[in-house]
Amino acid sequence: MPSQLPLDTLIGLAKESSDEAARVLGRLNAERNHAEQQLSMLQDYRQDYLERLQAAMQSGMSAADCHNYQRFIGTLDDAIGQQTAVLRQADTHLTHGRTHWQQQQRRLNSFDALAERERRALAVQEARREQRASDEFASRMACRQAEAY
Repeated sequence: MPSQLPLDTLIGLAKESSDEAARVLGRLNAERNHAEQQLSMLQDYRQDYLERLQAAMQSGMSAADCHNYQRFIGTLDDAIGQQTAVLRQADTHLTHGRTHWQQQQRRLNSFDALAERERRALAVQEARREQRASDEFASRMACRQAEAY
């Protein structure tokens, strides 16, 4: 069984790598969701502020107040642009993380397949060994029976 030891070690290492890749993927997914929530919050806030501006304009407002509203909406637009970039970057990281996890899973599956192939080969060898022992035993028994007559 010493030939299985290195393969078992590789399987263990591949499983650890796969588990770590899954943890990273979970973290990246959470970061992406957080970035999406922040973007949605900024967009909602911008929409709310636009509605406030419209209501204030209908009821009458000074030019300075109008300018302040517009400047703040511009600031929100900048923040939305930055958050959109953060979301795109999070999407890219998530895609890379998913690809890495899939590679680790394929690697683990390959090692598992090799181990299974080795187990089957060992089982076939053991079955042949048992068959030879059984045949040898039967042959001896036949010889003894023939000598007895």
